[in-house]
Amino acid sequence: MNPRALLEKYFHDNSQGLDIVYRHSRKVADKALAIAECAGRNDTEMRFIEEAALLHDIGVARTYAPKLNCFGKAPYICHGVIGRQMLDSEGLPHHALVCERHIGVGLTAQDIVEQKLRLPLREMSPVTDCERIVALADLFYSKKGGELDLEKSTDQVRIDLLRFGQHKVRIFEEWLREFSLDSGAPAPSN
Repeated sequence: MNPRALLEKYFHDNSQGLDIVYRHSRKVADKALAIAECAGRNDTEMRFIEEAALLHDIGVARTYAPKLNCFGKAPYICHGVIGRQMLDSEGLPHHALVCERHIGVGLTAQDIVEQKLRLPLREMSPVTDCERIVALADLFYSKKGGELDLEKSTDQVRIDLLRFGQHKVRIFEEWLREFSLDSGAPAPSN
């Protein structure tokens, strides 16, 4: 499976959007691989983590996100669900779940109701170690212009998550402990 070719398929008429999403996803993949390596993941898991990280934002192609040069009809918050549908249709159900479950530290059915999100009412939080690793790595990188290559500090990630409640910060802290990143996240290996 070639993640870059799959991204090109869905961003076929949008080279600027492809560039932004791919650059972001490559940073997330490198970070996820560094975390997975520290966590002692095997070669099969490492390959899956890299592929899933490269594809986690594929659904952005069909959302309305002008700053990412994407002009689809769906709100940006739907990119995880849309990505799941896209990768399910490609016969990649496990990669698809990473797409749906990578938003922040995950979205619960309660989050969807309380925030009045236009999403299916179901649990969308990472379940497996591989899903948590990709979601965790994604927290450290933005797709905003000028920030694509900048890695956030753990303190900045905490501040970003605090907007959604202290319980989201606690999940992040649990993941840092789970993957032995208490003293700060490892630098991506290149």
